[in-house]
Amino acid sequence: MREMPNSSTNLLACQRKAISYMRNYALKHKTTAKNNIAEILKMANIHPDTYHELTQLLIHQGKVAIHFHPDRPDHSMKTVLENLLEQGIYKSQFETHISAGDLTAYPGGARDLWEKRLFHGAYHVTGVIERDRPKYGTLNLLYASDGPSPRFGSCYFLLTPDVSKRCTFTYLGSQSNPKEKGTIDQFDDILASVLSDIFFYEHAFGEKGIDLASFFERTKRNLEEAYCDPALIHPSRNLNYFIEAQVHGTISLSDDIELLVADPSFIATPYESLLRELSKKYAFNILWSPGFKMDIEDVPCNFRGNTMPSLAKAIAENGIVTARTIGKGVMDVCQNPEKWRSRGSSSSTIQEFKLLWHVLVKYGKHVCE
Repeated sequence: MREMPNSSTNLLACQRKAISYMRNYALKHKTTAKNNIAEILKMANIHPDTYHELTQLLIHQGKVAIHFHPDRPDHSMKTVLENLLEQGIYKSQFETHISAGDLTAYPGGARDLWEKRLFHGAYHVTGVIERDRPKYGTLNLLYASDGPSPRFGSCYFLLTPDVSKRCTFTYLGSQSNPKEKGTIDQFDDILASVLSDIFFYEHAFGEKGIDLASFFERTKRNLEEAYCDPALIHPSRNLNYFIEAQVHGTISLSDDIELLVADPSFIATPYESLLRELSKKYAFNILWSPGFKMDIEDVPCNFRGNTMPSLAKAIAENGIVTARTIGKGVMDVCQNPEKWRSRGSSSSTIQEFKLLWHVLVKYGKHVCE
């Protein structure tokens, strides 16, 4: 008989085991991390209470964002958004076989192997099935209009603080086996590296020129206050630097979503109606980010490859590339693969579209400009 979730935590044994392993890992590194943090705070003339206050706010108010492209199709040609609306839960790549990164969620695939390493085999025991696997997001600290890790999607859910309590975290993507790991209540190992990067290199989560005093001030304000209108804040354009969150257990749209931030290129399309229906059905607010757009003449050939300009020209509308035009291109590859054969296989062409989205995030202007 298949195990049922534990009634007190709503987590399966494999999920609790994964969280416990990561918490114990962080505890083993806690003393070294705390010593490094104390030295950095001393050099930066920041009182230890400031750090303690931040960690307490993280425990009680820290929120994870999950990025996604709403118009990507699955094997049945249903889009991510249609499935979310119908099913009411956010699924892992092992279930959807859709990815804004590398599609390797299958037994023996890269994602399968790094999850086995990351969670010490917690998800590789008899009885564990695809829906038991963790879902991936990013801890939202500095707040940006495009979210903490826009490379993974034009829209993002902001999860409730309670969800963070059943997350594990790594500093940078887990595929690279980062040494800094933890849980929301054992976060020193990760914060030691974040503070070190800020103090010595003056950057955090893709933002340059930041210092420790402003980091503490901004993060404290963001955690204490309600999420502001993304139209009023700057984008991060962050492609590479983030605190990855692995969410263990079910992500219910009814119970676990606080807010949806959507790209404005979906306004006045059928997706706007579906996005609004989703927010109404599952009772969370929807806000619109400034989004990104790019003239095809501005698409570089030396960032993500020399095929980006030709791909942009193939899918642009009135000479402009947006999240929506990229999504239309992906859908067309899936529906009419013969039209795109000159670019290579369907999978390689879809990978090109992922890279074009990175170009748009990095160099695009706001849709309203």
